[in-house]
Amino acid sequence: MKILIVGSERSFAEAQNKLENQHSLTHVYDFFDCTDPLTFDFIFDFMIDENPELVEHYAKLEKVAVFLNTVRISLGELQFTYGSWDNSIYGFNGLPTFFDREVLELTSINGHVNENLLTQLDFQYEVVDDRVGMVTPRVVLMIINEAFYTVMEGTASKEDIDQGMKLGTNYPFGPFEWCERIGISQVYETLEALYEDTKEERYKIAPLLKQEYLKS
Repeated sequence: MKILIVGSERSFAEAQNKLENQHSLTHVYDFFDCTDPLTFDFIFDFMIDENPELVEHYAKLEKVAVFLNTVRISLGELQFTYGSWDNSIYGFNGLPTFFDREVLELTSINGHVNENLLTQLDFQYEVVDDRVGMVTPRVVLMIINEAFYTVMEGTASKEDIDQGMKLGTNYPFGPFEWCERIGISQVYETLEALYEDTKEERYKIAPLLKQEYLKS
């Protein structure tokens, strides 16, 4: 399959690790850098939240399956703002470090996916609700946020919290290690989108996290 990756070098590197053995990948930073998107079978756009109006162009690509990184903006929001579409457009979890994993989180407008289409991509997936933050990012980012609150309260240091989480919960990384791997900007801006979507206090950004984001 021919796959177009729209996004940063980091996003392309994750896509290569996950997809390149079975497929032919092309990378562009901007969708409009691609002269003929209709020559591709699939498009993965990791940056749709920065240019959500692009969904209008993707909706016109007949016979091309489009996957949009909808961690910060849901498919429902895109459809409400920019109109419906007839071709296959799905959401996926493209937050850094989350794409190149055994199971990829996907969303769709109606909760259903074309299984025959996805079989061609040859990866495991899980369909989750079309909500900002999906599932795994919500859990991980909430833990990171709480860890920043814990440091603010003077309960423990970052190093102690990381060590405690790995030993006590068998997590692969502590919350601050995870924050560094994802990127402070990605963590902050996704939590901000989550709080705007839910207004739940657990996603209200810790002042210390905000301070570090503003310094980055």
